[in-house]
Amino acid sequence: MANPENVIFLLHNNIKICLYVLEILWNSRLESVLNMLRAAGDGTRLRLLLLLLDAELTVSELTLILGQSQPRISRHLKLLCEAGLLERFKEGAWVFYRAADRGEAADLARTLASIVDRADTALADDKRRLLQVRAQRAETAAAYFKANAPRWERIRSLHVPEQDVENAIIRLLGDARLENLLDAGTGTGRMLELLAPHIGRGLGIDVSPDMLAIARDRLVKAGASHCQVRRGDVYRLPFADGETTAGFDAVIFHQVLHYLDDPQAALREAIRVAKPGGRILIADFAPHTLEFLREEHAHRRLGFSDREVQAWFKGAGLKPLAVESLAPRSNIEALTVMVWLAGVPYAASRRNKAEAAA
Repeated sequence: MANPENVIFLLHNNIKICLYVLEILWNSRLESVLNMLRAAGDGTRLRLLLLLLDAELTVSELTLILGQSQPRISRHLKLLCEAGLLERFKEGAWVFYRAADRGEAADLARTLASIVDRADTALADDKRRLLQVRAQRAETAAAYFKANAPRWERIRSLHVPEQDVENAIIRLLGDARLENLLDAGTGTGRMLELLAPHIGRGLGIDVSPDMLAIARDRLVKAGASHCQVRRGDVYRLPFADGETTAGFDAVIFHQVLHYLDDPQAALREAIRVAKPGGRILIADFAPHTLEFLREEHAHRRLGFSDREVQAWFKGAGLKPLAVESLAPRSNIEALTVMVWLAGVPYAASRRNKAEAAA
């Protein structure tokens, strides 16, 4: 039987250790908050933070809005990033900044935004110039869209209306709210716009800066401030492995896989960043013989059969949940659109299964 004095001694030491750890955590958290307050406690940096709560902007755009030199703006942005109040991400030759959208930094930024006087002359001028920057962006995006619209419209005319496909996607994802959604190969951002009312946070990835410009403009017009887009590769997603407390509740590929050399590699990467119990949705064409899509529109694959996609799911350890086939309804339409839904397993072995399918 243990000596009571030894038990008391051990308990005393354990309590001291716990209190010491709590003190370290408290001091660390307090220092973090103080760093954020110090970073935001400057007129220019506060203006930058308020602007970046409303939009993703580059250094050159912020220079135009605030009327200050680029080195000075860059120095202020660096301090805000170091404090955790801003996120920085590179997109080709450009670097975008945005206010943190989660955690204590996001809470603090929103609190500051709620107590400042937006009628202040400097803030009102910032808002006016931001609208001018957005108008210029919209004009650029519209020009690119206009130049490519005929090509896209020709493809749309070959299958059932987009509304039918979108209804199927919403139906298969269900009524439950999704906290985090990834649109892999977001293109014009239409899926984020469509699903914005059903999600807590949406992120779109695409390799094309022109497409991302269109997507940003679309999301601004839709008021979907909880959705963002980033330049990224579906083969190498810039996210950590999905866990129960972190990761994506759903990853979608909408008319993306037929452009890829290795669709299964993209699927494995989607599984990697999804939460256990999350879902993978694929919308793409059934097999067809329209060779001009390969020659004129860079389609690597002329559709996928249900058997092939189900084999991918099985090999990756996914659980098939649903499949819908949207067949042509007229002689003009020649393509069948398929929508597949699969569940990511809870088992810790899911990565091994995905790698075995490689």
